[in-house]
Amino acid sequence: MTSIRPGAATKRIPMDSLRKTALAAGVLYLITFISIPTLALYGPVRTDPNYIAGPGPDTGTLWGGALEMIVALACIGTAVALYPVVKRQNEAVALGFVGSRVLEAAAIVTGVVCLLSVVTLRQAGAGANALPTGQALVAMYDWTFLLGQTLMPAVNALLLGSLLYRSRLVPRILPLLGLIGAPLLLASTTATYFGINDRLSVWSVIATAPIALWEFSLGIWLVSKGFSPSPITKGMAATVIAPARSDVPA
Repeated sequence: MTSIRPGAATKRIPMDSLRKTALAAGVLYLITFISIPTLALYGPVRTDPNYIAGPGPDTGTLWGGALEMIVALACIGTAVALYPVVKRQNEAVALGFVGSRVLEAAAIVTGVVCLLSVVTLRQAGAGANALPTGQALVAMYDWTFLLGQTLMPAVNALLLGSLLYRSRLVPRILPLLGLIGAPLLLASTTATYFGINDRLSVWSVIATAPIALWEFSLGIWLVSKGFSPSPITKGMAATVIAPARSDVPA
């Protein structure tokens, strides 16, 4: 008969690498939602055609640009964090997801550069002569927003949603939200591209909601629960448990 020494307790089980991957991806997905205030912060520079020649602080635009830069980096981070796991389901689709996420981030950065250029011209006192330039830069931001932050999330949902749905790494209802929402957002974006729909219309809001819910729910799930048991995760987790010490009785 063996007995365990009273003071020898089993060490705490450390967080395995797979759980850390899920946590990192979830946190990064949630970080992408910090750009929501930019809708208000960018209001003056986007809606006032004479903004570049008028008085007033540029703090809102500067803060909006900073938030969107964080979002751009978080976009790339989500794809990089998930790639080692989802590539086991389909490496080509997983690589496509990384590429689409990087393209989305590049569009975000381009839009930020456009609006910060307006701020620079305003602070330099460019005046009324720079109004056409300022309006052109704002138009460029609007197009990069449409093609980057509106179109690409639909592409991302199709790629990552298909990977997660087939692999069962998360409950299927989550990627199903993305797979249902993607065609709606693509239709809305196409209509806006051809001037049939307004970017801020009720239809656009409805079409965007499922994708927003998909990304937010995925972030919450990965942070709180991690990946569900799946055949493709076998061998990836390395949980280490310290063996209990025992003594041979006298």
